Amino acid sequence: MEFAQDLLRPLLDGQFRALARAISWMENGHPQARELMARVWPHMGRAAVIGLTGAPGAGKSTLTDQLARALRAEGKRVGILAVDPTSPFSGGAILGDRIRMNHIADDPGIFIRSMATRGALGGLARATQDAIDLLDAAGFDVVLVETVGVGQDEVDVVSCVQTCVVVLIPGMGDEIQALKAGIIEVADLFVINKADRDGVEKVEREIEGMKSLSPTRSWDPPLLRTVAAQGEGIAEVLTKVREHGVWLRAHGGLQRKAWERARLRFSCLLAEEASRRACARAGQAKVESLIAAIAERHLDPYAAVAEVLDSA
Repeated sequence: MEFAQDLLRPLLDGQFRALARAISWMENGHPQARELMARVWPHMGRAAVIGLTGAPGAGKSTLTDQLARALRAEGKRVGILAVDPTSPFSGGAILGDRIRMNHIADDPGIFIRSMATRGALGGLARATQDAIDLLDAAGFDVVLVETVGVGQDEVDVVSCVQTCVVVLIPGMGDEIQALKAGIIEVADLFVINKADRDGVEKVEREIEGMKSLSPTRSWDPPLLRTVAAQGEGIAEVLTKVREHGVWLRAHGGLQRKAWERARLRFSCLLAEEASRRACARAGQAKVESLIAAIAERHLDPYAAVAEVLDSA
């Protein structure tokens, strides 16, 4: 079996194979995963973390590709985490971001990892936060996190990143659904992609209208246009992202974000570990019998959970 101390040095040196293996450890619950995270913890806190979320088909991958290219032109090392939905039948995911980002996939300064949500809510894979930390420890300057999409429960990305970019497109009605999902509250920057299509002005009016009805925020999320496929508007997006970073540092926002992320991670890990221990103590046979009782309507699910917890 591999040990954490053997993987630590090449990981901190930024070696891609070590980084990929470390992320796999976190995803798969490797016996040394916890030890590895404890060892890399003192080496983190340098990377800027930017999240991109929005309706499916909004061009998030293309925008991510263009942002990574622009950052590489500045000499930055860029890590990309692309979170795709998991099939409820096979447990797998399409993970097609390497195809969509094939222009940068071979760049030695860019690391791309596609991750399946594995059923996690919030639009993020369970191990995505661990992967962000590993990229940070490996010396990447910027981490781009592209999430599945937005919805009522899919806004956890805002607690995991320093700047959240919400991507919309005109002409498909997606902006209406996105507005209903509450993204006004999570967005630090709005980007209307595919802005060469008709209907851009309509989206802008809707966003501005929703902003005017929202609680006053000391940071007013800018609204930008891009045509990511043509590389148009990318420089302006980076400029606004950096302005937001300056604002965060000036107003204690980075510390607040760190606390939000810590709370989310603690809650998720606590729930997962408590569930694992409770089920282990109850035994697989007991758990399966309770599931059967729920399915056959002999027992309600709340009573079943209480029985597992009581037996633990």
